[in-house]
Amino acid sequence: MARREPKPRPVVAELGRPETPEEEAARKAQNSKNYRDSKTIRNLWVAVGVTVAIVALMVFIVPRDDSSRLQSVDYRSVAVSAQRTLPVPLAVPELPDTWSSNVAEIRTASLDGVTSWFIGLITPSKQFLSITQAVDANPSWLVNEMQQTIPTGTVTIDGVDWIVYDNRDSDRDVGNVEYALTTESGRSTFIVAGTATPDDARALASTITTTIEKQTIEATS
Repeated sequence: MARREPKPRPVVAELGRPETPEEEAARKAQNSKNYRDSKTIRNLWVAVGVTVAIVALMVFIVPRDDSSRLQSVDYRSVAVSAQRTLPVPLAVPELPDTWSSNVAEIRTASLDGVTSWFIGLITPSKQFLSITQAVDANPSWLVNEMQQTIPTGTVTIDGVDWIVYDNRDSDRDVGNVEYALTTESGRSTFIVAGTATPDDARALASTITTTIEKQTIEATS
């Protein structure tokens, strides 16, 4: 029986000659490695995609309680302690449960040393309003509190005359005095200011009318 001649190896274009057995083995090993690597990368991207999808699903379906983002402050209790340190009756508004407070404290201005009682409030529409009651304030303190803006009018609320600062259309950054009301009584200067509507600001001002009237009574007694 005639012996079969071995089949000649094909010429590899890159080499210009047939591969040696060692080169062929190395090429096949490299191809196998490349395949495994590409499969690993594909699996990794699939895993990442699944993880992102699960996280997104959890974000949409897990209920969230936004009310916990703002720490609620019992400003009435804080006012009891603050009253012991200030010589005038402090403004402590009576508000519905739909309002909340995120700060209540005594403040001292760094420039002129004016001491004030401050309450920060969140309205039912999630806007900010504050009450500031300063003792023996001076004009420069009020100018700074109003962000150097100018009055735009007046309004009478429950018999109390307030100066209006309507800065809602201002091109300047006026902070939390987009709309503000100020009045003076006795030794106290009152400010109601914030980002809420004028109606909310006036409603808040109305809640401290009695306190404002007390300042006048004490000043004349």
